[in-house]
Amino acid sequence: MERLEIAGHELLALSVGGLETCHYFPRLKLAFDIGRCPEPVLNCRTILFTHAHMDHMGGVAYHAATRALRRLPPAKYVVPRHCAEDFERLFEVWRALDRSDMHHETIVLGPGEEHVLSNGYVARPFRAPHSAPCQGYALWSRREKLLDEFAGLPGSELARLKRAGTLVTRTVETPEIAFCGDTLSEVIEREEVVRTARLLLLECTFVDDKISVDEARSKGHVHLYELARRAELLQNEAILLTHFSARHSARDIERALDQHLPPTLRSRVRALVGAHRGE
Repeated sequence: MERLEIAGHELLALSVGGLETCHYFPRLKLAFDIGRCPEPVLNCRTILFTHAHMDHMGGVAYHAATRALRRLPPAKYVVPRHCAEDFERLFEVWRALDRSDMHHETIVLGPGEEHVLSNGYVARPFRAPHSAPCQGYALWSRREKLLDEFAGLPGSELARLKRAGTLVTRTVETPEIAFCGDTLSEVIEREEVVRTARLLLLECTFVDDKISVDEARSKGHVHLYELARRAELLQNEAILLTHFSARHSARDIERALDQHLPPTLRSRVRALVGAHRGE
């Protein structure tokens, strides 16, 4: 896995279109998708799954079984509503084959719902159009901010007001991370959080004329040319482009980004290319 520090977050990530995708935030104690379950992710207890394609969910049974072997607590798997029933059926089959309990907790979550994570962030799914049902996730931070009318008061007076039942703060939410999973570029227009999250993880499977925009769209994926046309919409502090096709080399990907992205966007974009051949 490639180790990155981006927008204040540590990230271990590996993503090659059609082969394997996993994004692990060690300090946040969560990961998005586990296509083949890389070794470091065995230490991660909470996994948020975008969809059921093998390159995004294929490692889940191994993850559960190996955590049990290492006597780690059962994992928590956040899964979309559209695949929850089949997800549990998958584990029933593996229990029979593996002769083990494969303990885990399934948290079913869909757009319009939220789940408070152990790290204090709030996870909210959003719809991501793809060739199969898919949802992305936004992670929101919450903090209490003092109401303007109480600004400047000493701590003792604020404490007195609180004891008397006066509300002195309001909850402020900030979109910290958005991960789209596999998606079409329309997700940028449809979901405000994709445009405004501090850190955006966005697939960009194809980057040149070897695959046309129309062909990329028929496969349910983003083409770099579509992203370039939407550059002005993206307000994110940092963007990590992932899920590049294995047909692209790291050198070709970086060259394409330099050529097609306007400077105002290119300066905020990094490419996850550690798993791609150099030439």
